[in-house]
Amino acid sequence: MNRFTKAAVLGLVLATAAPLVAEAQSRGDRRENRREYREDRRDDRQDFRRERRDDRRDWRNGEYDNRREFRQDRRDDRRDFREERRDDRQDFRRDQRWDRDNRDWWRGRADFRDYRGARSGYWYAPSYGYYRVEPRYYNQRWSRGGYLPSAYRSYYVRDPYTYGLRPAPRGYRYVHAGNDIVMIAIATGLIASVLSGAY
Repeated sequence: MNRFTKAAVLGLVLATAAPLVAEAQSRGDRRENRREYREDRRDDRQDFRRERRDDRRDWRNGEYDNRREFRQDRRDDRRDFREERRDDRQDFRRDQRWDRDNRDWWRGRADFRDYRGARSGYWYAPSYGYYRVEPRYYNQRWSRGGYLPSAYRSYYVRDPYTYGLRPAPRGYRYVHAGNDIVMIAIATGLIASVLSGAY
């Protein structure tokens, strides 16, 4: 082989080998770059998870504190509301209760809104209104041990406390009978007690 041929073959080998060497180098670089990229991504993901975990922990702690404060505030508000309502009820009852010395104690009460005083031949029951009465019972004086006629037993006293009465025992009810309030046995109508001249 002459020198020219050797040089041509050598040039051809070098020309072919150089891109292969460069390609091998670039493959190694790419592999290295990919490895670095994966490691960077893994690190980024770990950092992201760590930050998210910290954020969630902070949010939970903050949210838990907010919820605890909200519940405490709501509990306080309910307690205040109940106390105010209890005070209002006591004031109302004090102002609206029956007073034997005050003949106009009933004025302004919703259950007496259609009351216009005594009417001949009628009785008045708060919250029920006027109802006709047999003439023989119109000026009836009720006494303990007597019986209230069945026609007049359905006009129950809605709030005994208004008249300063204790709740009726089991089997008894307070009933409006004219201007009186009588406690009767529900089954028989037997009068157990009488509050005369309630209004």
